[in-house]
Amino acid sequence: MNLVLLGAPGSGKGTLAKLLSSELGVPHISTGDILREKVHQAGLLGKIVKPFMETGKLVPDEVMLNIIEKRINQPDCKKGFILDGFPRTLVQAEKLDQLLSDSNRSIDFALEFEVSGQCALKRLGGRRICSMCGADYNLYSKLPQKEGVCDICGGKLFQREDDKEDVVLNRLKVYREETLPIEEYYNHQGKLIRINSEPNPDMVLKEILKVLET
Repeated sequence: MNLVLLGAPGSGKGTLAKLLSSELGVPHISTGDILREKVHQAGLLGKIVKPFMETGKLVPDEVMLNIIEKRINQPDCKKGFILDGFPRTLVQAEKLDQLLSDSNRSIDFALEFEVSGQCALKRLGGRRICSMCGADYNLYSKLPQKEGVCDICGGKLFQREDDKEDVVLNRLKVYREETLPIEEYYNHQGKLIRINSEPNPDMVLKEILKVLET
C-alpha cells in the first residue's frame, strides 16, 4: 500500500507514520529526517537545503523530487511506502503521480491529519530532542525526569531550530498557503481521508486502520 500523509506541522504525521509502518510492513519515508541528515553530513545537498530548513521555507520541488525518486525506487519500497512530508506542493503531487505511473504504481490513499493551531504549537514548540540518542520529550506532555537531561542516556536535550515558535508559526503559514491545495487534488481523485489527530496516537492509529480496511 502506498500512502501519503498530509497535515500541518505538529499534526502527528511522524509519530503516526512510524506506527503505520510497523502495522503495514512498509517503510516510513520522512523527508524531514532525510533533509536533516543531509544537512548534518554537510555535503553539497546539505548546503543547498540548510537555509530553507532553518527558516521553515519549502525546499525547491526539483530537489525534493530527486530525493524521493531515489528513495521509492529502493528494494524495500516494492510492497509499498508511507510518505511523510511529501508532497508539500501541488506540483510535487502531480510529479509524484507521473513518477509512480512510470513503474505502474500509484498512491492508494492520502491521509489528512487535522489538528488545531494551538495543539500544533504545543507539540512542536514544546518538543526537546536528546543530542546523543535522539529520544524526544515535550515540555507539555512528556517531561524528562531531570530538566534538560535525557532519561535514557543522560544526554543534553535541545530544541530544533525548526521547532522554535517563530519558525513554527511560519511553517504553519507556509502550509496553509502552499500545501492545502494538495488536499483538493487528492480529494478530486477520491483518495483523501480526513483523520482527527489530536487524540492519543494509539487511538488515532486504530481509527486509521479501521478506515483503511473498509
